[in-house]
Parts: sequence; C-alpha cells; structure tokens
Amino acid sequence: MRYMAYESLRAFVGKLEAAGELKRISAEVDPILEITEFADREMKSPNGGKALLFERCKGSAFPLLINAYGSTKRMAMALGVADVEEIARELESLLKAKPPTSFKEAMSLLGTAMELRHAKPKSGTAAFSTQLSALRELPIQQCWPGDAGRFITLPLVVTRDPDTGARNVGMYRMQVIDDRTTFMHWQLHKTGARHWRRYCELKQRMPVAVALGGDPVYAFCASAPLPDGMDELQLAGYLRKKSVELAKCRTNDLEVPADSDFVLEGYVDPAEPPAMEGPFGDHTGYYTAPEPYPKFHIERITARRDAIYPSTIVGVPPMEDFHMGTASVRIFLPVFKMTFNEIVDIALPAEGVFHNLVVVSIKKQFPYHAMKVMHGLWGMGQMMFSKIIVVVDADVNVHNTREVLFRLCSGIDPQRDLIFTKGPADVLDHATPAIGFGSKLGIDATHKLPGEKDCRPWPPLIKMDDPVKKRVDELLR
Repeated sequence: MRYMAYESLRAFVGKLEAAGELKRISAEVDPILEITEFADREMKSPNGGKALLFERCKGSAFPLLINAYGSTKRMAMALGVADVEEIARELESLLKAKPPTSFKEAMSLLGTAMELRHAKPKSGTAAFSTQLSALRELPIQQCWPGDAGRFITLPLVVTRDPDTGARNVGMYRMQVIDDRTTFMHWQLHKTGARHWRRYCELKQRMPVAVALGGDPVYAFCASAPLPDGMDELQLAGYLRKKSVELAKCRTNDLEVPADSDFVLEGYVDPAEPPAMEGPFGDHTGYYTAPEPYPKFHIERITARRDAIYPSTIVGVPPMEDFHMGTASVRIFLPVFKMTFNEIVDIALPAEGVFHNLVVVSIKKQFPYHAMKVMHGLWGMGQMMFSKIIVVVDADVNVHNTREVLFRLCSGIDPQRDLIFTKGPADVLDHATPAIGFGSKLGIDATHKLPGEKDCRPWPPLIKMDDPVKKRVDELLR
C-alpha cells in the first residue's frame, strides 16, 4: 500500500500521531544533553519506542522531532509504504526486465528506472521565507557530555561537481562554531569531500546549501549508499512517486527541496585552512577524536512559518540509525542479488554499527564459494568498509542472531575458514591502525563440500520429519 507523498515534515508528524507512533513532550526541555537522554531511552525501548516531538525547546521557538525513523513501521511510513519490502519487490521487477551483468550496470539501470518514474526534480515555490539571524534560534543539540559543542545531525548537504554539474545530497554532521559558522564533516571517501578537493584544486569558493526537514524521504536518501554521480533527489522522487520540487537559493546557484523546513546557504573557502572538529559521540558507540575539517560560512538562514527542526542522535546501539541502515539494505538487496545471484539475504546487526559486521546467506554451489562472495562484496561501493563478513548457508535466517551464532560456532575451523585482508575502513573507526584503512576478516560458516581442503565429510543437521511435526501440531490443537 502506497501513501501519498508528504507535503511537509509537519504532515509526516500528523501521520505518525494518527498511527499512534508519536509522543508529544510539552515540558520545556534543554537541547543540551536533556533531549538526548529522552531520545536514548526511547530508542532502546521495545521496537524502537515512539517518535518524540519536543514542543518547547529551551532557547528556541521551534519544536524538535527525533526518533522519527526509529522503528520498522516508522521507517516504512517515512518512505510512503506499509512495508519496505514493497519497494524492494518493485525494484527487483524493474531489474529483472533487463538483467544487468555487473554492479555498475545494475546501478545504471536503477538510475534509468528512477528517471522514468516521477523522479526528475522540477521547479517549485519555496515554503521557507522567514529569515533568521543566527543558528542559536534553532534547537541544535549537544548530544553527549564529551561532545565539542552543538551538532546538526540530520542535514541535507547539497553540493555540485564543479566539472560535471552533478548534484550530491549528503548527510555530514555539522558542529556549530558560532551563529554563522559550522564545520563540514564530509569524510575522506564521501562525494562531498571529493567535490571539495576539486574546488581546492581550482582555488574557487565552494557553494554549499544545507536543507533541514521537508518530506522525510529526503533524509533517508541523503544517507543511502548511492554511487557517486547518482542524484539522491531522483531517488527521493522515485520513492515518493512524485517529483521533488526544488527552489533556488538566493546567494548561490544551488537548489534545495522547496518544502524544506530550514535552509542554510553559504560557502566553504579553500583559502581557509581546516580546523579541528570534534570530539563527537558517534555511531560507533565511542567518541571520535578531533580531526581537521573545513568551515562552512553561512550567508543566509531561512525557515518556513510552521517549521519543525529534525534531529537524531547516534551512540551505543541500538539507535534510530539502525532502522535507516536496515531499510537501505532491504531496498538495495535486489541490486546485490542481481550481481551475485547466489545471495539469499543480507543483515547488518545493530551491534555491528553498520560496517563492522555483515552476515550474508548464499546458495552454495562450489568449493570456496563463500570466499568469492566476500571479496565481491568488499569491492561494491560502501561495502568496502565492512570489517567482518560472515557467510552462512541459504537455510540460515541472517536476522536471527541466535541462529547465526550457532552456525558460526559449529560450522568453522578457525584456521581453515578465516581469511584476512586489508582495505578502506570507516574513517570513524577508532580501532584501525590508520585513519580510513585497516584489516578485514572473512568467515566461511557454510557447510563444506568435497574439494575444500582439510575437510572431513560434513554431517547433516538434526531435523524432525515433516509428517511427525504435522501429527504433533494436530495433537496440540
């Protein structure tokens, strides 16, 4: 079942409330630490708790929405469907119409499909027209006690490739320096950072626009692992079944969603040396140490009349971002399966904080098949950051941690079935010996076939006969 595209973030709040998925907090709450404590308790409650709308934020006239994506149900609602699997099935049918022969071709086909399905953005009228004087007017959180200050955590950072004009919408945390300046934490491997390096080579100021809010699908798309060059707003149009309407910024030539709640327009100057950003309590569950990043200078701040400030926190899992990451995996699983037809399912457990642990089930067809899948995944986009990949057989439910651990412990010989390699790593991973580079572990927990070295005959798994199970079911009725 498809919902209509949301006209605003406030419209999404109304839908959440009608579905019993929202709690309103009417007491005045401080964005410095207090909102985090409310949200962290809610995110760690059964099934991700509820979305929270803080109606009175200390020091700001704007309400704050958090944990809006923090459950399976709310994540589906944000994408306009009853179940995220609906999108995956639709994408799978598009890909099967003309099966791709490679990951690159699959993503190219996805881009073509998006263009054909209401995806191309079009011009619209800006809903944000109220000018604000300073960032202090927004209820920007300091999330954790050890943070260097306040951080904007759900920004849609819009940049363009200076050579091709291709747009990128990324999600990069922004530490507030003063009322008109923040850091721009685009990490080494991100598209925004590549655009920035090119502007540095050209010795030109880099125009940047930051949108907050609007249709909740935008934030999901900004966080999705799309290949460099694929427009996140096209993906948003494809998902919402309605083209994203764009409004032009006043101080530069960039465009942002016309239904945005807040827009920050400005620039990053290559003549200005980077400064130390952080620490920040990150999705790893630890504080990331200070590192040099460029400054974003804000020339104009605008808001819509009924603006709601969207926010999130990250930290020790499970958190809201787990549900966003899981939705990405479910939606793009057909792309993985078209490239690797042996893949049955993929899971990124919450405790693995995205890149640290990936569990993959496959239909094993030949000796060392698991090794082929591991290396293939390490070569696919952001899967290159995966620290540990565990490969199990097709009959294993990769979302059942107990089942995965049983197969992992019973199905491997450590010396034979573990492989180590090296490659790019998450810049935020404090455990690597160097920033952005480290070792990786592959674990083959599949049954072993004749031809695989140092293997005895593999015994069958204990299972009851189906007729007996059926008979007992009847007796228990």
